[in-house]
Amino acid sequence: MKWFLKSILGKFLGNVRKMKRIILALSIAILSISVAVAKPGELRLRSESAIVLDAKQGEVIYGKNADKIRPIASITKLMTAIVVLDAKLPLNEKISIRSADVDRIKNTRSRLSIGSKLTRKELLLLALMSSDNRAAAALGRTYPGGKRSFVREMNNKAFELGMGNSFFVESTGLSSRNVSTARDLAKLVGAAHRYKLIRKYTTTAVHAIKLPHRKGKLLYKNSNSLVRRGVWDIDISKTGFLKAAGRCLVMHAQILGKSVIIVLLDSWGKNTRIGDANRIKKWMERKNRFKMHKS
Repeated sequence: MKWFLKSILGKFLGNVRKMKRIILALSIAILSISVAVAKPGELRLRSESAIVLDAKQGEVIYGKNADKIRPIASITKLMTAIVVLDAKLPLNEKISIRSADVDRIKNTRSRLSIGSKLTRKELLLLALMSSDNRAAAALGRTYPGGKRSFVREMNNKAFELGMGNSFFVESTGLSSRNVSTARDLAKLVGAAHRYKLIRKYTTTAVHAIKLPHRKGKLLYKNSNSLVRRGVWDIDISKTGFLKAAGRCLVMHAQILGKSVIIVLLDSWGKNTRIGDANRIKKWMERKNRFKMHKS
């Protein structure tokens, strides 16, 4: 009997020692993984939400809080442009800026004074390249059926694109109730890339317009300094800023000859979104390949 009990106890203690070794091995493995992820060479972004997507394959290269719903500010204007172009409205039609187009939400300014007349395509250009809010408001107001119909179509388009976590209430992005996620906005950027005019207007560095009631021309600059500098190969660009949204940036660009979609949301430093974009580019060039990386 004693021999039997010793045998059972010996086996039990042996199993305990094996279990300890297994637990120790697992702990070392987990620690090794943690250290590997935290290596200085890995990507560290300061934007609160981000996604980097292989535009051709649809694979996520990098993600950070990619499904968190946030205000998106003037990134909204990409959807505004898509809805306008899908309606096939006459682009050369003259549209007057009215008091209804003045920002009553954030009281932002615009150099397009009430009474200014521009073509629909000029309004699209100013809304996309320099994020002019009166231009975007006028585009929504002059849509068949007015603002309500325009907003309804924005949400219909979001549904069509599979942007299930997105919602729009107006055409400028001034309302913090215009919300989306980094993942949804990657879909929006991909859709916008199919429009030649959006590609052209979002990547125009500077543009001058002549208004009849002004002596000189008004010079407008692209709100994305990466476009103005010309150091990136960018196909689509849009910036956005609201206090509630932080500084935002979306791009469809070429890195190492590959089409990449970059979405950066809620960057609080003045130049953080640009810094993050450059960090992504350097990280990908250093890797010299498209690598799945989720965080």
